[in-house]
Amino acid sequence: MAPMKKAAVKSLTKGGLADAVATEVEMKKSEVTKVLNSLATVAAKEVKKGKFVIPGVCMIKTRTKPATKAGEKTMFGKTVVVKAKPAKTVVKAFPVAALKKSV
Repeated sequence: MAPMKKAAVKSLTKGGLADAVATEVEMKKSEVTKVLNSLATVAAKEVKKGKFVIPGVCMIKTRTKPATKAGEKTMFGKTVVVKAKPAKTVVKAFPVAALKKSV
């Protein structure tokens, strides 16, 4: 018997988030949208420095991955030529412990 697929969970859009926050704090949706835009710009600036925390939600960090050399690797008994890759910066988000416990 084939396993049943779960229905895909729809994520909240920016407009939907602005609408939900606006009704929660009794503000206009346009004002909340401006706050979300400014939060995104501040987060982008702070993440470039290395770390940004949205209290109660998540922590966003950057990590530098080192460059890899070109060469040959053995995969599944066959020799494969691997290309060299440059160093790159990766952005990762981690949920805060309080959020983990609430879910």
